[in-house]
Amino acid sequence: MAKVLAVLSSGYKDEENSYETGWWGEELFAPLEALEKAGHQVDLASPLGGKPTVDQASFLPEYDPEETFKSLYESGRADETQKLSDINPNDYDVVLIVGGHGAMYDLVKDEDLHRIINTIYDNKGIVAAECHGPAPLIWTIRPDGKSIIAGKKVTGYPDEIEPEGLLDILPFSLEQEMAKIAQYDKGDVTKKAYAVWADDQIVTSRDPFSSKLMGEELVKALDKEKR
Repeated sequence: MAKVLAVLSSGYKDEENSYETGWWGEELFAPLEALEKAGHQVDLASPLGGKPTVDQASFLPEYDPEETFKSLYESGRADETQKLSDINPNDYDVVLIVGGHGAMYDLVKDEDLHRIINTIYDNKGIVAAECHGPAPLIWTIRPDGKSIIAGKKVTGYPDEIEPEGLLDILPFSLEQEMAKIAQYDKGDVTKKAYAVWADDQIVTSRDPFSSKLMGEELVKALDKEKR
């Protein structure tokens, strides 16, 4: 059994633009279900601890037509998270950074998260990030002074499918920032799922519809490690 730390944004509110965001339902629950079904333990953490803010848009019919993820959310599965500052990364084999635009605000330059990512990577564990979740990887600096994804093939949420007008108020473009330092690859956006391994330890996925694929990739990688 592996121990997985799923990291969620605590949430962000932009009152000036009437915009509120947080973590994305499917991006937690789809991988979580796959990992737990395979016998792995999944713990939750966020910058503030407690109950983090979910992006309610993740429960809209176009993203959650059968209300699968809404039901899991309402069951209370994500009501309690540990504070990132309290986490001992040596306890975990995998860190999974859950997407949602919230990751671009409170996770992106969180020093505790960077510490967790670097330690798990140094311990030969897996660093996984979904959708907007790769944002913190850009600013996770290795001992050589470079980003952990510098020069590596990665994916993440592309500009062309950001909601209309949202790029104007986001703190930055994920695609453009990743492309400055890494080999950003959005894949074929007409296909429902896309994930890439940057190396044997880092995997990123493109969008909410890639959440199930992320779970499958992690389960396969952990199964391979056991052999």
